[in-house]
Amino acid sequence: MYYVQRDDRGQLQRVEAAEFSGFNEMLPSDHVEIQAWFADDVVENSLKQLKQSDLDMIRVLEDLIEVLTAKGVFSITDLPPGAQAKLLSRASAREALGGLNNLIEEDENGGLI
Repeated sequence: MYYVQRDDRGQLQRVEAAEFSGFNEMLPSDHVEIQAWFADDVVENSLKQLKQSDLDMIRVLEDLIEVLTAKGVFSITDLPPGAQAKLLSRASAREALGGLNNLIEEDENGGLI
């Protein structure tokens, strides 16, 4: 059983497994609205995980391309011009950010200056 709070239009506003102040209805776990409420959470969490995974994979692919080019297995010119431009742009941006690390200095005690 779930405790729910509905807004003035009758839409679910909050769903909890435990009683809370302001709940105005109880619904069984197999109720269609409860199932939809939790399905939305699952979809949202899955999309967030995929987005983070995409960002992680981009970095893996960039590193892989760097290794293959360094070993002479692959040349960046083997890629279409658009892909070359994107890789070079990202490499430049990372290099520029790497140079920013030196802007923050620490004193002998480990504190920031």
